[in-house]
Amino acid sequence: MSEEQLQQLVERISIDVFHKPFLHQAVFNSRLRTTGGRYKLADHFIEINPLVIELHDEEELIGIIKHELCHYHLHLEGKGYKHGDQDFKQLLKQTNSPRHCKPLVKRPAKRALLHLYRCTACGLDYPRRRRMDCTKYRCGKCAGKIMKVE
Repeated sequence: MSEEQLQQLVERISIDVFHKPFLHQAVFNSRLRTTGGRYKLADHFIEINPLVIELHDEEELIGIIKHELCHYHLHLEGKGYKHGDQDFKQLLKQTNSPRHCKPLVKRPAKRALLHLYRCTACGLDYPRRRRMDCTKYRCGKCAGKIMKVE
């Protein structure tokens, strides 16, 4: 999708859903990492993350555009355009716009457990990701000596 096609799509959604024209510019911004899009207050641009098109369907893209248009129209009208404002929440509901977009990045897997320590007195296990000096620590339950389990 080109930026010209994006501009036309945003203008069409604005008229169809909000019954108001979109008079500014919609662009792709590949520097966006975790969000699907953003509305810029200073110049009224709407920026869309191009990953949305690669990773998700057109319905997700339309949802993000509607969400950003909620910010846009409320800001221009002088109403509450922030996520926590009641005006914004109402307009999201009226236009059936999503509050959040689907994740654009895969979350890294949790780091594996590397070290296991055990109290010699009560047998309580201490799983750790980092090594620890057993001579400096005692068991928190019984104050027994802690040993590394091989």
